Amino acid sequence: MKSIIASIGALAAATQVAAHGYVSSAVIGGTTYTGYLPYSDPYYSTPPQRIIRAIPGNGPVTDMSLIDIQCNGWSEGGVIGSSPAPIYATPAPAGSTVTLQWTDWPDTHILNLTERLQPIITYMAKVPSGQSVTSWSPGTSAVWFKVAEAGLDTSTNTWAAIKLIADGNKYSFTIPSTLAPGQYIIRHEIIALHSSYTYPGAQSYPSCIQIEVTGSGTVTPSGSKLVAFPGAYSSTTAGLVWPLWNPNNLQSGVSYPIPGPALYFSSSGSGNTTTTTTKTSSTTTTTSRASSTTTTTTTRTSSTTTTTSKTSTTSGSSTLVAAYGQCGGQGWTGGTVQRLLLPMHSELKGDAFGNPEKVITDR
Repeated sequence: MKSIIASIGALAAATQVAAHGYVSSAVIGGTTYTGYLPYSDPYYSTPPQRIIRAIPGNGPVTDMSLIDIQCNGWSEGGVIGSSPAPIYATPAPAGSTVTLQWTDWPDTHILNLTERLQPIITYMAKVPSGQSVTSWSPGTSAVWFKVAEAGLDTSTNTWAAIKLIADGNKYSFTIPSTLAPGQYIIRHEIIALHSSYTYPGAQSYPSCIQIEVTGSGTVTPSGSKLVAFPGAYSSTTAGLVWPLWNPNNLQSGVSYPIPGPALYFSSSGSGNTTTTTTKTSSTTTTTSRASSTTTTTTTRTSSTTTTTSKTSTTSGSSTLVAAYGQCGGQGWTGGTVQRLLLPMHSELKGDAFGNPEKVITDR
């Protein structure tokens, strides 16, 4: 393990280039689809047909009031939002699992653990009757409903992005089993929090995937849980302005408020969500299986609380190593991605705003 000492200014400079990525492929209905590749697709004489809407690159969206927050874009550079893709994935059976492959996130530039402290959120929007997903854009209409989310698992102090890395940069969620058939857009994002001490600061990396849901479901989402992009997020949205290094936010057990509305379908699952059950003076074991990740968490509570977590990954390139466990060295053949234990208040020194003078320990 090596300690990184820096001022908050140096921290910001180091992290601005680190948390960059996008969805490079998707497995839907058992078929693997290559995503839009911003550094090659535009340069073909005949661009490949994709199910993921075009993005300008691997950079973030920070101004939540722009149309860019919907499906990506770079308005400052003249790329106003995104446009529909020419094809869509079909079939995408209701109740089936969608697995999204991210580009290396964020191990390509990883200098410190702030780049792993990120929620992952997934929305869907139904294409209106009589229109096609290959030409429809939602604009500012409130049509988006949340189907999956993963943030900070307070039982293990593990963030969603750490689990993403441990599973080979894959994220899985379930299309709600009762969802009515039709064409939909999936809006999937990671939100980087390393600059979220102010607004704009949090960095969203949205991707939009076009699908056709099949099955016998009857639910067409409506009502107050539908949101618009832009519109769902603002400078006052909980979880977007969230001083990551404020000592109060770093104490063990402090929850992180995931941005956006509540899940529309309470049974919607994510392959990166851990379920933990706790009983006083007893032992409870909960095992969650989704995609290819199995997580077993055992918690005993008496006068003190002890949590033991073991995660194994069969499809990813790494196994998640317990905090402070071995994760490298000559001849090492075990896991190389280590679970984060957030520091306690006494481990940090910083200014009145919670910005640290000393920052993180990384391997």
